Amino acid sequence: MSLKDYLKEKVLVADGAIGTYYSIKTSQNTTISELANINNKYVVEEIHNEYIEAGAKLIRTNTFSANTISLDCNRVKLKEIISEGCKIASNCVQNKDVFIGASIGPIPERIYLEEEDILDEYYYIIDTFLESGVKIFVFETFSSNKYIKKLCEYILSQHINIEIIVQYRVNSFGYSKEGISARRLIEEAREINGLIAYGFNCGIGAGHLYKIIRLLDLVDENIVAIPNAGYPDIIYDRTFYIDNAKYFAEIMYQIKELGVKVLGGCCGTTPKHIQEINNLMDKDYTPALIRQNSKILNKRKKVTVPNNFYNKLKNNEFVIAVELDPPFNGNISKIMEGANRLKAEDVDIITIADSPLSRPRVDSIIMANKIAKEVGIDVMPHICCRDKNVIALKSIILGAHIENIRNVLLVTGDPIPSGERIETKSVFNINSIKLMELVKELNYEFDEEDAMIYGGALNPNLQNVSKLINRINKKEKAGAKYLLTQPIYNDKALENLKIIKENTNIKILGGIMPIVSYRNAQFLKNEIAGIEVPDNICNRFKKDMNRKEAEEVGISIAIDYAEKIKKCVDGIYFMTPFNRVEMISKIIEGIK
Repeated sequence: MSLKDYLKEKVLVADGAIGTYYSIKTSQNTTISELANINNKYVVEEIHNEYIEAGAKLIRTNTFSANTISLDCNRVKLKEIISEGCKIASNCVQNKDVFIGASIGPIPERIYLEEEDILDEYYYIIDTFLESGVKIFVFETFSSNKYIKKLCEYILSQHINIEIIVQYRVNSFGYSKEGISARRLIEEAREINGLIAYGFNCGIGAGHLYKIIRLLDLVDENIVAIPNAGYPDIIYDRTFYIDNAKYFAEIMYQIKELGVKVLGGCCGTTPKHIQEINNLMDKDYTPALIRQNSKILNKRKKVTVPNNFYNKLKNNEFVIAVELDPPFNGNISKIMEGANRLKAEDVDIITIADSPLSRPRVDSIIMANKIAKEVGIDVMPHICCRDKNVIALKSIILGAHIENIRNVLLVTGDPIPSGERIETKSVFNINSIKLMELVKELNYEFDEEDAMIYGGALNPNLQNVSKLINRINKKEKAGAKYLLTQPIYNDKALENLKIIKENTNIKILGGIMPIVSYRNAQFLKNEIAGIEVPDNICNRFKKDMNRKEAEEVGISIAIDYAEKIKKCVDGIYFMTPFNRVEMISKIIEGIK
């Protein structure tokens, strides 16, 4: 009988951990169990037999870390370790109704390794297993499907009747180390040809895994649940797990009642845990019906927030965005007045900077929320990676969504000036692209029509346009829908913008920041990285100009470049200098 046919009629109880149990049996906490396939075969065989005697119907080969990177060995040695591991398992299941699964763990990704190198290593491992006659592959503890689809295709190209299982490792919040949610991992697994079962192993205990699986929208499918015994403790440099076999089995039975088809154990579990599962099952191996979560889903209050700005942008209508800087103190009267004036100018959206130039201002999310509620205009707060770690970034994005903010600009952020680094530390836990990937994952938890729409920054002043295009493609792949550019003051940046627009599909808003004085022009030219102000622009300002004269020059320059930019972008992004909204109003009037 094939494993797939078995799962149609029965729940499969798999074995438990090998690595941690091997450490218990040998009292060697740092020993790599895979090497025992050659130098301590008796103990490996004993472990397999104990799990079979405990009622396991699937044992996994002692090969989880069997790759040249993890074991620091050559392929000749690796082949011997895998082949001997298969022989030991085969000897243990002779004349027994027990399946063997080829255990394959993730190959550590190193800086010097390309994706092709890692795939080649996987292919070599797979070929070795196939030569040993294995019919079931178990990919364990993966954090994404980056390689899984290609590996399944390769396996099936070599042998069409091979059955494949994949198990993902997630944390107690339901996310893998790549930031991918349990929900999306399962959704992607459903689309991979060749997978007969998929689910989760390692990383968390049974209690947390139960909560994660309970919230998934399962269909008629073979879900795997192979959690740890719990969470370990380190005593005198040795790792210990709680002896909790009865508790573990009780939770596993509850997981089985959710409709899960494959039960087993990972780190910290022993044959005792598997025996307790079988005792509690009382030979009741009939699969439970998948429990639909419609009640849970219906409790979620669905609120679809109008997004006039993005709707207009995606329908190829020209848009106007205006940036306002939140104040350094609690006086918000000027920014609120500016927001109301911009609404009257039919501006599509107001963007709020996140402490630009690393100078602390009122929080961009809070300020944007107040403007949206009191002014009644779409807002786009900036969120930068400089000051917050992943936990804080995720929290504020969720908070913004709750407050009905749907547009955000995700940027890496300006570094803190070197003179202030003694007192203030940057975080930079992730960069803007990783932040985009995080929001992309969060969007899987929201209704599709109510997702967060986010964009990023673009600096067309950089010389290497092909490098820019490559980074834009990465941002678009990470889910960015639009890019806002740095201020443009020269024809070279404009030419770069045209090339970028011709070679990408993403929406672009060209940046315009009017210069307000001679001093302002010199400051931008000489002190702000990423902004290029040519001499012919600076020379249009004189030291003895009064404010009105200088502003008129700044407005004239801005109108000239706004007219040029309009021909090759999807909208204009005005950065308001010192919150002088009246200048922006005059420029908007000048380009209509």
